[in-house]
Amino acid sequence: MTKKALGILGGMGPLATADLYHKIVTLTAAGSDNEHIRVYIDSNTSIPDRTAAILAGGADPLPAMRDSLRKLEKCGAGCVIMPCNTAHYFLGRLVGLTELPFVSMIGAAAAACRTRFPGKTAAILGTSGTLSAKLYQEALMAQEVPFLEPDALEQEELMEVIYQGVKAGAPPESYRGTFTSVLESMGARGAGCFILGCTELPLAVQQLGLSDLPAVDPTEELAKAAIRFCGYQVKGE
Repeated sequence: MTKKALGILGGMGPLATADLYHKIVTLTAAGSDNEHIRVYIDSNTSIPDRTAAILAGGADPLPAMRDSLRKLEKCGAGCVIMPCNTAHYFLGRLVGLTELPFVSMIGAAAAACRTRFPGKTAAILGTSGTLSAKLYQEALMAQEVPFLEPDALEQEELMEVIYQGVKAGAPPESYRGTFTSVLESMGARGAGCFILGCTELPLAVQQLGLSDLPAVDPTEELAKAAIRFCGYQVKGE
């Protein structure tokens, strides 16, 4: 298989972009530097907030995302990925602007739910924009995976963890109780596994030491899917 260079349309947010790149490097089966994927990263932090654009008439992020896409094309990327769940709301419009293929974070995570947690109800954790856009709901229905959405209070607490917690660089202990409350509440309502459907949430799980949580990390699943798509092997496969 011809090896492809990988383009990361990042900056949404910067820490999530770094987390994705770290996962790509650590999950690639490589015995030396030269056996890793060539990766181009545009961490474009000027991209307007995606949730605000979807729900509150905020600035359209597409022009800034298109600018990043053009830069990745010029670098020589052979495919593109985005380490932001909510940004996938705009994926259909982005696909129409380039001949480069995209690898979907949403699709990779939904497929992992079916494979890793068969028969379990997946709790969708994400931004209000992601939930409103029905990104995971549609992907999970396509995979025939039952799912559960946060109620109003749970969603409010999740947004606090994402924006006032991880994105703001707050100490993990400052949002431990809030995040745990969401997990316990949704677990009591029947959740058998959790989709960490905002790129800040796997970071929260890591920082809080919740390694036993039955969860799907879309960033990790995207990294694996991108490694395979670029013609490389995932470590352990």
